[in-house]
Amino acid sequence: MRIKLPPTWKSNTLRLIFIPVVCVKKLGYLVRTVMPSEKFEKVLVLKNINKMESDNMTQNNSRAELVRSSEETKNTQSERTIKDVKIREWIMVFILCFVNLINYMDRFTLAGILDDIQSYFHVSNDKGGLLQTAFILSYMIFAPIFGYLGDRYSRKNIMAFGVFLWCLMTLIGSFMKNYWFFLLFRALVGIGEASYSTIAPTIISDLFVGDVRSKMLAFFYFAIPVGSGLGYIVGSETAKALGQWQWALRVTPILGVIAVLLIFFVLKDPERGQSEGSSHIQTTPWTEDMKDLVKNRSFMISTAGFTCVTFVAGALAWWGPKFIEKGLKLQPDANNVDIGSVSYKFGVVSMVSGIMGVPAGSFVAQHLRHRFPRIDAHLCGIGLLLSTPMVFAACLSASYSLTLCLTFVFFGEFFLNLTWSIVADILLYIVLPTRRSTAEGFQLLVSHALGDAGSPYLIGCMSDAILILLNKSSDSEWNEFKALQYALFTTCFVEIVGAFFFLVNALYILEDKHKVDKAIQGNSQQLLADSLETESPS
Repeated sequence: MRIKLPPTWKSNTLRLIFIPVVCVKKLGYLVRTVMPSEKFEKVLVLKNINKMESDNMTQNNSRAELVRSSEETKNTQSERTIKDVKIREWIMVFILCFVNLINYMDRFTLAGILDDIQSYFHVSNDKGGLLQTAFILSYMIFAPIFGYLGDRYSRKNIMAFGVFLWCLMTLIGSFMKNYWFFLLFRALVGIGEASYSTIAPTIISDLFVGDVRSKMLAFFYFAIPVGSGLGYIVGSETAKALGQWQWALRVTPILGVIAVLLIFFVLKDPERGQSEGSSHIQTTPWTEDMKDLVKNRSFMISTAGFTCVTFVAGALAWWGPKFIEKGLKLQPDANNVDIGSVSYKFGVVSMVSGIMGVPAGSFVAQHLRHRFPRIDAHLCGIGLLLSTPMVFAACLSASYSLTLCLTFVFFGEFFLNLTWSIVADILLYIVLPTRRSTAEGFQLLVSHALGDAGSPYLIGCMSDAILILLNKSSDSEWNEFKALQYALFTTCFVEIVGAFFFLVNALYILEDKHKVDKAIQGNSQQLLADSLETESPS
């Protein structure tokens, strides 16, 4: 028996199926384009919060309002440009850069007067290198301690104390007449400088985010090569003008007093995680922080790469002027060359290479980061690979032409300087805000322990050992030059190893960055959920 259906059954049936499907699609389109699922949930939560305000539930609402304001702050910060930076923030960045500048001026003043110091105390190359090694050893030992304190206590007060300490120790050390007492006070200077270096970058990270943070970090680390170059210039020229090398060490303490006053009375300590809307994240025990950092592959591998950078930078900065001087003495027209001006010229070259190299690395990274997310690690690796042949050529040409040698030094340090601000930026976006000072301290400990803490002393010892093997010849000046040249060749090998570490780091950097972003976002959403649960009627 066949059932007779009305003529319109097909059209009616299609309508019953088609209309709900269209409605669902329209609703889905509306939700996706106008209110993404995450924002849709937050809007519903905030509406409930606003409804409860009429019932005088101000205490619970304040928690929800805190989360809402932190979300708004994060969005606002991510959209900021360099033009939106306030005058107050510019002043704070200027203070941090000024202290970083005189910090590195003080550190490399000794390199500009190293020959005078060795002659005064009657010490050889190994003890000359030990002066920098002792400074770096104390610096790296106390860096993690100040990193721990910086994540938990007033960063402004810690920095003011540290800058005052290194100024005082530098001034007292300039009056020492015994080598071992002079070495002791150089080591004490490292304690003061450790307090500043671990904390200052984290203050910048709490003021800015995104490309603005990268620009400010470039400005901050721009002071490192400039300060180092000024250290050579101030050291050599002050000693020459006043007739005693001790006066070269009394310039930075005067500037340091100004820095202490600026830090204590002008600098403001921002809330940790303020720029990312993550100020609600609580600090965790130090052991938990360290476990997380050790498991962070990007952090550990980038630290290994940065260790190679500091090794090379420390060796070249300490022995570069003296090596070039020895090479000049071997040139045919050595009598027509002003040997005493080498430190000045080397300082100018180092300063200009830093002025160009540090912002160049940051600029390229900012413009390519959106298209190539792993570009930060790639740039650091490429920079070290390009620096290697330049450093090698500088070592070879020192005894032939001063101009050619300094040209290779410029390009070698230019490519080396590409990494400074990028490495700092990597650390800040792969580590949680409440662990960044600890991470800075740990990175300084490892990079200096295996990097520039040992490289000046190691190069000095290698030079003395090679000199013993070469002493069969009667030409002592030639032997001294070749011994130091062979020792400095090791920096080229270290640069290649550092490039390898950075290129491997590119494999993990995105994964670790996403973990941090997810943790910050997850804490914010958890606080929203907790506030809603508290406000719900029992």
